[in-house]
Amino acid sequence: MAPRLLIELLRDSYSADDLRRVQAMLDEHDTLAFARLRTGLFSAATVEGADRSSGYHYVWSRDNVYVGRAHFVAGKMQEAADVARALLTFYAKYRSRFDAIISGAADPNDVSQRPHVRFDGETLTEITSQRWSHAQNDAIGYVLWYCATLLSHGVFQATTTEWETLWLFPAYFKAIRYWEDQDSGHWEEVRKISASSIGVVVAGLDAWLRLVRDERMARPDALNRRDIEESTTELAARGTRALDDILPSECIQDSRRQRRPSDAALLFLLYPLRVVAEEMEDQIIANCERDLKGEIGFRRYNGDSYWAPDYDIKLSPQDRTRDFSEDMETRDALLPHAGQEAQWGIFDAIVSAHFGLRYARSGNAHDRERQTEYLNRALRQITTGDERTPPWRCAELYYLRRGVYVPNPHVPLQWAQANLLVALNAMRETIKRPS
Repeated sequence: MAPRLLIELLRDSYSADDLRRVQAMLDEHDTLAFARLRTGLFSAATVEGADRSSGYHYVWSRDNVYVGRAHFVAGKMQEAADVARALLTFYAKYRSRFDAIISGAADPNDVSQRPHVRFDGETLTEITSQRWSHAQNDAIGYVLWYCATLLSHGVFQATTTEWETLWLFPAYFKAIRYWEDQDSGHWEEVRKISASSIGVVVAGLDAWLRLVRDERMARPDALNRRDIEESTTELAARGTRALDDILPSECIQDSRRQRRPSDAALLFLLYPLRVVAEEMEDQIIANCERDLKGEIGFRRYNGDSYWAPDYDIKLSPQDRTRDFSEDMETRDALLPHAGQEAQWGIFDAIVSAHFGLRYARSGNAHDRERQTEYLNRALRQITTGDERTPPWRCAELYYLRRGVYVPNPHVPLQWAQANLLVALNAMRETIKRPS
């Protein structure tokens, strides 16, 4: 799928010079150039030459955590901090949503009452003109994990308001009983008890615990360390017990629409979150490779109808990205056969970085080989360019259009760029280690 000039640079084993040539080629074509809003946040996609009907000019909290972390990994600390502070500014502005659910004044089953996870990144305001599935515990968990991690690394110093905003997150997770809450998860669809969402919240709570236990941290007197430790430890333990019951599945509920043995969102629990033991990591990888791995990328899950065959031919621009969370039957009718699901560009780079970490721990040549295999898959997903999509861009996904897999118009997807940047950095670290 990638441009021929890039394909010629791919190797079964990379030297430092090999990787520098790949990086230079990507830099020459601005493949990893991010488009930042004035607030410091990043829209979902640049969507070059397209109108705004997709909604991808808005920001997603989840996507911004991945883009912010990529800047952190690349040593761009100011950009990483700007993402964290902008997210905290938005959630402080709308803290009444947290307060209402924590106090019981609002019903969390009304998803519009929950903290919003997609909003206008230019003005840091909620989008009230459209209905959206805001019951996404993973997105809120990512914000806690990211901000607590950056604070622990001294990337920025939190104000009193930022500390107080972060403290709302654990209280909110307790109020909704996140370990058994049915949310719409990473893919913003049917509500279910999702291991991937629970795992992100556990990672966020663990990062928060490490932060409040750090004696170097200057926190407001109102945040009592002992009280935080006791409440958060038990809260995280509830999620861990739930994961023990559900994994390696994504959901084990009886409903056919909810039950899901495999889901690529579980790969994020391996990297960057690292919240499961190595044996479970192996099982999740094996399941995703067996059930979801395609020739180009990974399917999100079997039966995924988002960008099903001829999706843009069958649906108007306004309908392609609308909220289907309570009307999945309509969209699912577009998928004629299993195995024709879209293949995504956000997973292979994550798996490559995961094996890079494994190699750093094990020194096992097989882990390095897997790291290289998945990095090459991620690089092959870069677009060649056609009348609908520009070349040298990180695609959101490839879907079947008139029988051929092509990228959809959401290019470049900045989440995919972020993951590729991180995977390239992980390979640089691997090359530095002796074989």
